[in-house]
Amino acid sequence: MTDPARPPAEPGATEVLLSDEQLRRVEEFVEEEEGAFHRYKGWLAVFLTAVCVGTSAFHLYAAYGIVRTDLLRGVHVGLILFLTFMMIPMAKRFRHRVNGFDVVLALLSLAVIAYMIAGGDDFTDRNTSPNTWDMVFGVALVFLVIEATRRTSGWIMPIVIGSFIVYAFVGPWLPHPWTHRGYDISRLVGHMYMTLEGIFGTAVDVSATLIILFTIYGAFLQYSGAGKFFLDFSFSLMGGKSTSAGRAVVLSSFLLGGPSGSGVATTVTIGSVAYPMLAKSGYEKNAAGGLLAAGGLGAILSPPVLGAAAFLIAEFLKMSYLDVIKMATIPTVLYYFSLYLMVELDARKYGMSEGAFEAVESAWTLTKRYWYHFLSLASIIVFMMMGFSPTLSVFWATVTAFFVSFFQRETALVPRRFVQAMEAGTTGVLNVAATCASAGIIVGVVTLTGLGLKFSSIVIDYAGGSLALTALYTALIVWIVGLAVPVTASYIICAVIAAPALITLGVPDYAAHMFVFYYALLSEVSPPTALSCFAAAAITGGDPYKTTLQAWKYTMPAFVVPFFFVLDPLGTGVLLMLPKGASWFDVLGVLALIFVAITALAAGLQGWLFKKTTTLERCLLVLSGALVIVPVNSLDALGVGLFGFVLFLQFARRKPVPALP
Repeated sequence: MTDPARPPAEPGATEVLLSDEQLRRVEEFVEEEEGAFHRYKGWLAVFLTAVCVGTSAFHLYAAYGIVRTDLLRGVHVGLILFLTFMMIPMAKRFRHRVNGFDVVLALLSLAVIAYMIAGGDDFTDRNTSPNTWDMVFGVALVFLVIEATRRTSGWIMPIVIGSFIVYAFVGPWLPHPWTHRGYDISRLVGHMYMTLEGIFGTAVDVSATLIILFTIYGAFLQYSGAGKFFLDFSFSLMGGKSTSAGRAVVLSSFLLGGPSGSGVATTVTIGSVAYPMLAKSGYEKNAAGGLLAAGGLGAILSPPVLGAAAFLIAEFLKMSYLDVIKMATIPTVLYYFSLYLMVELDARKYGMSEGAFEAVESAWTLTKRYWYHFLSLASIIVFMMMGFSPTLSVFWATVTAFFVSFFQRETALVPRRFVQAMEAGTTGVLNVAATCASAGIIVGVVTLTGLGLKFSSIVIDYAGGSLALTALYTALIVWIVGLAVPVTASYIICAVIAAPALITLGVPDYAAHMFVFYYALLSEVSPPTALSCFAAAAITGGDPYKTTLQAWKYTMPAFVVPFFFVLDPLGTGVLLMLPKGASWFDVLGVLALIFVAITALAAGLQGWLFKKTTTLERCLLVLSGALVIVPVNSLDALGVGLFGFVLFLQFARRKPVPALP
């Protein structure tokens, strides 16, 4: 079986070898995000590989063929649970050997789904009064989903799920405004197991129809050498300047992260190649790790794939995924502009040297040879613009990636690579799929109890009806939730309990959901679950927590952007869509303010603009960025004015040019 945790081989721009200890630590952080897989040998490895390939084949067929919704969701959950229990151990000490308890859980997973499918319409019709066997299998499914989530994501998410289940039971005894009628176990089982509102709800639907297909597509790109090409291309294009190493990290994180959608995987892949170049350029260990983690975070923001939560946005709002990509475009550009700006300031701050690395081949030579990898990446957008659904678009993009791989012999998806790609397409989704199923339990409790509306009213009351304070509280709530659970789960939870508060105050629903999505990403670079930062520190040898602080420094200017989704002067989320009554001049006006805010905060955090800033200049820059964020025209003007004043101070301190003799 392939090893999903091991970083891919270096792409050829430079010779990089991680020590055994570094590799072990990197694998640990990847496993925390994606699960610690067994490495079987013999007939069992062959059997599980066949199941993974069959799972990918089934979902590709479902994308092109016609499979009933309840059947697709049920089979998806059953296969995911079966593979999770067979491939991910209950604890590290049980790794790489068959455990009888795992086999029992795997077979029970199939039995639970088989019972549901065999029940047909009668099974669904009796969801308000389930019989004894319904209850037995329903409770078993809830337990199986929680255990699968524990194996793939750790203990925090199961504890959160347990808290929501307890809330459903004890509603009558809670104080106002948390009180509700309360629900017994039969009502919960009926809702969670016997309808498409609980475990088999929207999150699992997205996992079964989009997330797994994009994971398969990403695996096809990986095994056809597209990821290697994107890295080589980035380093070749950026070579030879003092900011080359940093720029290459920014560009490669966008190109490589777009198809992968995984922050930790992108950080590890780029870091294993780029860190020696960053060190040679003048980056100290923690700063290099922070930049790598920040680049990895951009993977979850980058079209056309984004992170798994982006597919949920499309489903929650009943909009085209192409619209979600359009909404993400400007924020993505702003995020990478922020990173690029920080890299430029780094070059001045650290006095970086030129020629940190030399590419083996020029960008033009690489493009002439491997141009077809761009074709497969762009095909998703092309198919969507042709009117294909997102599901069919990624299906045909995967087919395109398969056929264009044969343009060069070394990239061809020959049978062995094809099987590896199909296997990786399934193993790569186990973590997210288990999270989506468990999030369905949380969403089910929220819809049953009306918790979303209660929570929104509480937040609005605390904010005194102020949109700015409500946005700030919402951002803090999403961030705190993200400290405990993965990005996808964080988005799902907060989309149903926090986003309604913003919508109630007049924020467009798409702007509220993008706001929540953006801040859910902060969990990737926030302790104690800052896996991208910890993985980067394992590569650079830096301190994990200092690396996390550096990652915050690199990403913080970009995180002013979501406030403009909900607090822009027009109040229309104009950065995301061009609503009725707005114009491109409105967009340009908001963008100008954002550029000032990002530049001011970046310079303030770095302590460097055109030259090293004084304490006064640094404080004025941070204040300038903060004032521009607040949706009051007079404060915007004051913030821009302060930024202009700092520019004046910087130029006034320039050394006079000596007179010619």
